Amino acid sequence: MGDSDQGSTAWRVTPGHYMAGRPAEHAMPARPLSRYVTMRDGCRIALDAWLPEGATGPVPAVLILTPYYRRFALAEGSEADAIPNAGKFVRFLVPRGYAVVVVDVRGTGASFGTRDSFRSPREREDSREIADWVVAQPWSDGRIGATGISYPGATSDFLASTGHPAVRAIAPLFAMWDTWQDHYYPGGVFLNRLSRSYDDLMIAMDHDRRDLLKNIAYYANPELRGPAPVDEDADGTLLADAIHEHLGSFHMPDFITEFRFREDPLPYDAGFSSASFSPYAYSEHVRPDVAVLATSGWMDGAGFSNAAIARFLTLRENPVHLLLGPWDHGARSNVSPWRPEAASHFPLLGELLRFFDHYLMGLTTGYEAESRVHYFSIHGERWQEAASWPPVTGMERLHLSPGALKPKAGATERETVQVDFTASSGTHTRYERLAAIDTTTYYADWGERAARLPAWTSAPLERDTELTGHGVADLWIECSEPDAALFAYLSEVEADGTARYVTEGVLRALHRKEAPAPARYRTSWPSRSFRREDAAPLVPGHAERLRIPLLPTSWVFKAGSRIRLSIAGADAEHCAQVPHGRPPRLAILHGGEHASALDLPLRPFPATEGNTP
Repeated sequence: MGDSDQGSTAWRVTPGHYMAGRPAEHAMPARPLSRYVTMRDGCRIALDAWLPEGATGPVPAVLILTPYYRRFALAEGSEADAIPNAGKFVRFLVPRGYAVVVVDVRGTGASFGTRDSFRSPREREDSREIADWVVAQPWSDGRIGATGISYPGATSDFLASTGHPAVRAIAPLFAMWDTWQDHYYPGGVFLNRLSRSYDDLMIAMDHDRRDLLKNIAYYANPELRGPAPVDEDADGTLLADAIHEHLGSFHMPDFITEFRFREDPLPYDAGFSSASFSPYAYSEHVRPDVAVLATSGWMDGAGFSNAAIARFLTLRENPVHLLLGPWDHGARSNVSPWRPEAASHFPLLGELLRFFDHYLMGLTTGYEAESRVHYFSIHGERWQEAASWPPVTGMERLHLSPGALKPKAGATERETVQVDFTASSGTHTRYERLAAIDTTTYYADWGERAARLPAWTSAPLERDTELTGHGVADLWIECSEPDAALFAYLSEVEADGTARYVTEGVLRALHRKEAPAPARYRTSWPSRSFRREDAAPLVPGHAERLRIPLLPTSWVFKAGSRIRLSIAGADAEHCAQVPHGRPPRLAILHGGEHASALDLPLRPFPATEGNTP
């Protein structure tokens, strides 16, 4: 069954059942209407409008604003997919009565301009003008939605935050909320490999370097021939001019390292910080009647699941729905080790259709009767529902003692750890898919890797136990250096000794100070500002407390299994060293006034469905 919703009792009407009862009634056009739309500063933005053939009147529109080509040109006679990114939305929604408008954002594809930022404030203003253009078209009924995966998902947040009156519903899928802490600096630790791989991708696309693009699994088809020109550009002259302008765009490794602290302004531009290119910073401008479908997966990068949950908690005046599945970035794979196959079989498009039908098209869908939260429990292999987040509100505390996790704190002790800067979580992890690496198997070598790390393990569990939410590694440490990165890994050790990766958390010690979650980024886990004024070096040899929130998950530990916490001071395949070239020596303290512990949101897992939390 995998992640399918077939037979699930978590919905009154499952997404798959709704989709089956909503057949396609319109034909797809052979080609879109392809235009340049001129922005306030003269920059020309390329877009494709895919319109349902046979529609008898104006229709609602769904916008997808992407830096990954609205459409490829193809080799003559090719049957390759010209819209590999937006295609599944276009081909699904258009026959069901929606216009889908796919846009090359400024500085990408066939659009003119340069990119001055990763998701620039200029793009946000462009989206407002594109919405104006849409509602002025004779085929538009004046209602706009937006969606997309990853970057395009967050542009739907940007569009909603313009306050444009036509925007009724957005579905940011696998999209960050804060570029700093959800994406490039989880826990304050820099993802250096990701910044380089993203730059490689965007040079290949923005500069039309097909010799480089062929190295990206998603775009390896040699029949893809760069961005498609718009209809008015028959000979490609305008396209060539646009691509030449792209040569002046930013480079991610240089750009993102300007922002070592969250919301720290640029020294040459006091009004520009990491908040400037993050949706949370504009959330107060989202009208309260805009509906939101926030979606992510338990293996979605370094913090995209946090982003979906923070979006749900922050926009609490809006009708917001939260969907969390057993997925990697974009739900390209079901990541459960107990899946029958790697492919995801959840009808995500059915959920998206019902959402847009309800809030954008105004159909009677019964969506209002569904719970606002749906999530999949791995190893229980079951969808569940909840009225709010988190579904499990209580915490069970397991205390660290030498090699063990125990219900009660023991005597005062210490365990010393020499950080190994070659330690790594591997190359088949939650991070690779963000870099456009076609990963389908996750943490298959985890048992071997985890065996090299210091660890604390519980007694066997007496019954199946569900963890849903954010665990917290509450550690007291002494450190030989004034800074360190702490990686906390949670595993299930099955009765036969097999170790399964469950989730992880990371925190740079410099950012250990906690702060109340701001109104623009509400959390249900320990929050930090990550700002320069709250950063503080460690005093070597002095005991300090670090509460490391683990990335959220829903996982069922089986009866007879044990819970294991492992600690590392590096992840060489993904993160920068902290501190550079000076691997710290750590002491993990137990018992007494420095009782390190693991806090987990646990509850018994029912043997059968029908127990609604």
